[in-house]
Amino acid sequence: MYLYDPIDREFLTDRSNEFRHQVARRLAGELTEDQFKPLRLMNGLYLQLHAYMLRIAIPYGSLNARQARRLAWIARTYDKGYGHFTTRQNIQFNWIKLKDAPDILDALAEVDLHAIQTSGNCIRNVTADPYAGATAEEIDDPRVWSEVLRQWSTLHPEFSFLPRKFKIAITGALTDRAAVKVHDIGLILRKGRDGQIGFEVIVGGGQGRTPYVGPTIRSYLPAEHLLSYVEAILRVYNRHGRRDNIYKARIKILVAALGAEEFARQVEEEWGKIDAARANLPASELARVRAAFAQTRFETLPAVSEAFEAARAASPALQRFVRNNVKPHKQSGYAIVEVSLKAIGQTPGDATAEQLEVVADLAERYSLDDLRVTHAQNLVLPHVKLDDLPTVHAALEAAGLATANIDLASDIIACPGLDYCALANARAIPIAQDIARKFADPDRAEKVGELKIKISGCINACGHHHVAHIGILGVDKKGEEFYQLSLGGSGAEDASIGRILGPGLSADKVAPAIDALVDAYLNIRAGDERFLDTYRRVGLEPFKEAVYAQAD
Repeated sequence: MYLYDPIDREFLTDRSNEFRHQVARRLAGELTEDQFKPLRLMNGLYLQLHAYMLRIAIPYGSLNARQARRLAWIARTYDKGYGHFTTRQNIQFNWIKLKDAPDILDALAEVDLHAIQTSGNCIRNVTADPYAGATAEEIDDPRVWSEVLRQWSTLHPEFSFLPRKFKIAITGALTDRAAVKVHDIGLILRKGRDGQIGFEVIVGGGQGRTPYVGPTIRSYLPAEHLLSYVEAILRVYNRHGRRDNIYKARIKILVAALGAEEFARQVEEEWGKIDAARANLPASELARVRAAFAQTRFETLPAVSEAFEAARAASPALQRFVRNNVKPHKQSGYAIVEVSLKAIGQTPGDATAEQLEVVADLAERYSLDDLRVTHAQNLVLPHVKLDDLPTVHAALEAAGLATANIDLASDIIACPGLDYCALANARAIPIAQDIARKFADPDRAEKVGELKIKISGCINACGHHHVAHIGILGVDKKGEEFYQLSLGGSGAEDASIGRILGPGLSADKVAPAIDALVDAYLNIRAGDERFLDTYRRVGLEPFKEAVYAQAD
């Protein structure tokens, strides 16, 4: 991962000291809440329903053991003993006291973490494939380019006050684990005809009130032009983006209004005005950043581990874990291990301080001191030797972290909802827990197969419900919590926006409705067809009939 230098650390120290002074003025009554609000948001501090929430950036989802242990310490010292991982590969602490916020920022800075640009109308945390550097699929390591964009965009004077927040995601693999097509800018690493790497550039994706799958405005951009081209995109957005209406301020609205072709034309025109010698990344700087991600510690190992195979044969639990949570690695003798934060009854995405310390220890001992956060609110140990898999599984099992459900029905994405969020219309956490209990039988869950259920407590879609195989949106109906279902969404490489199934359901009817949807799917699927593929083949009606027949 990227290693901070003295300039990085001096900047974080200065920023933390500045915020300490601002907090002191607020606590002394010298600043009103309205005056303080933009200052705290610049440092990732939100005021939620019950307390302040601090959102900490985890750039491209990468942590080392020292950082994970510091997050555990913060959870235990300043929160209620846990943190919540988000769909932007960040972590949130929901019970922060204002007086403690400067001390937390100091503690974060000591381990090269911060909360800068996790809020506000700026370029937010750049996200990436959590398998980066571990999967054989990738053309190039997307973390390198994510770090380039992070350094370029942090406090960029031209883009610190955009019309609205701005989100960028990057993948180096054809399998999209970063939901790049529903971001303001999505970047897919490609190889050109000359064999050189470049990017497919997607602009104007997003969710919320008006969801869009972003169109491709350039099928191939040579990699050396990335910064100047992104600058051109942001200039066009800064010039034309709506500032009079918060609901129409995102770049997706501008792209839809102009049309993808006209927007692309304007970007190309603006790009032509930019001095490439000034704007593009020098080769020496790219080499410096790339060197931070060089992976040289893989051992030469046999493709088959006799110790692992023997342990797997003796343990049905390990067999199930390997089927669902272990993925192929580019290096022979290694595996990628996904750690589910979705045990039955658990709040999706939550990890206790003790669990954070367990995965920190496992990352340090068995995964080359490397830990990842996924946009699906889980964790990844990206470099585990096959020989070590039984030991890792046993440690995860003891910590309540060995649930073998990655991409299955109980691996539910959910925002904090009305339990925490001041913007929410309805609770999301108890709905997720109710649904997960319907699939507590692991045999049934595996029989159903890949099924991505995502829940948002309001139209802002922090739970990505628009791009779920089964999406659930909390709505307010005359003071009561209701839930609208949608089907057929995808945030992957086959991205699509789900279609609304029908009228909203009361909270007690949501889990039974999901049960009915799954039963209908099992009755009509062809062979091992995924839920999403069955829906795309047969359409909405069979599912609509199943849900509303039982809801009546």
